Amino acid sequence: MKADEIVRKHIYVSGRVQGVGFRYTACYLARELGITGWVRNLYDGRVEMEIQGTEEQMNHLFRRLQSGRFISITDCEIKRIPVVKEHGFSVAD
Repeated sequence: MKADEIVRKHIYVSGRVQGVGFRYTACYLARELGITGWVRNLYDGRVEMEIQGTEEQMNHLFRRLQSGRFISITDCEIKRIPVVKEHGFSVAD
């Protein structure tokens, strides 16, 4: 895999990730980093996201999310999925 190869991942994020601005912080950072996809809360307290970009962009996104004052990520279930054509990043219902 090339360092600049675009990949897409489906991720379930666990920890203190609801009620702490995780989705809107993720959206802001993803847009700033050029990552596309979406993020939403789940009823079980996790956050679900699909993000598309380079590994470097994704690693940077999670480093910045983890450095947030209130956000605390304890686990991520990550599955690589096919890349799709899309633009932008959104907070889903």
